[in-house]
Amino acid sequence: MAQSAPPTPVHHVLIAERARRHRRQPTVEEAALWQALRGGRLGVRFVRQHVLGPYIADFAAVSVRVIVEVDGGYHQRQRARDARRDRRLARWGWRVVHVGAREVMRDLPGVVERIRGALAAQRRQG
Repeated sequence: MAQSAPPTPVHHVLIAERARRHRRQPTVEEAALWQALRGGRLGVRFVRQHVLGPYIADFAAVSVRVIVEVDGGYHQRQRARDARRDRRLARWGWRVVHVGAREVMRDLPGVVERIRGALAAQRRQG
């Protein structure tokens, strides 16, 4: 069985508050993607701004351990950091799907199909 996230760090309260702020103020791209993911539309329940140890996932399907990250300009400047985070999450049993913010706005159906494929692959693996 996949390893769970490590025990919650002392600063969990601060991370949880940041996640709440992000849920209340999503980006336009996150709001658009949420409409496609919410309510079990892809056969699993997604949650927004899910805290995993020291990280906050934009969207997480906890039951199958799939994370969807919407990458905007901020992520372009921290690719190495994101790669380390993804490797750590993979060790904990999570599959991370990165979608570009522009891609969400230009081709939402295509983004949803990529996510659907990641969900299927994770189910086969798990």
